Amino acid sequence: MKVTEVPAIAGAFLFEPTPFTDERGFFCRTFDADVARSAGIDPDAFVQDSLSRSVRGVVRGMHLRSGGGEAKLVRCSHGRIFDVVMDLRPGSPTYLRRATFELSGDTQATLYVPAGCAHGFQALTDTADTSYRIDREHDPSEDVTIAFDDPELAVPWPLPVTLASERDRKAPGLAEVLRTLEVKAP
Repeated sequence: MKVTEVPAIAGAFLFEPTPFTDERGFFCRTFDADVARSAGIDPDAFVQDSLSRSVRGVVRGMHLRSGGGEAKLVRCSHGRIFDVVMDLRPGSPTYLRRATFELSGDTQATLYVPAGCAHGFQALTDTADTSYRIDREHDPSEDVTIAFDDPELAVPWPLPVTLASERDRKAPGLAEVLRTLEVKAP
């Protein structure tokens, strides 16, 4: 498994497995505790796995958690997604920088999103399943959402947005969120 630091986001990593492919399809390891440790990530910190299924054009995000934040491993297990991470940790060397990725079920690459970073994605295929491994139990009182279409974010969503949750559609812009957000620096 190849591990690459994401230059635009301090502490973010892309994990790319090496699939074994034959006439049946492929097999690959999508998580390896020793590889995570080698990148400075505590593999035992993850306490929850979740899965979302989205249809083409759906946007989920931009989401993060206040307080101590929430680190997560994100992988598209089926289909393709356009994935976005933005560093919102004051004091971080990459504060307010954004990085985008295409994650797919074909590659099974996993993105490590550090706590304090906003995350969102858009489904690029008719069906896209996205898996999350999260390092804290979900606490709805800490949920923070930023408008996915905020001009200040300037996310280059590759498709017209066909659907977003009510919470995502009504979310405040980045400037408003930053005025009230409490996130710890890395």
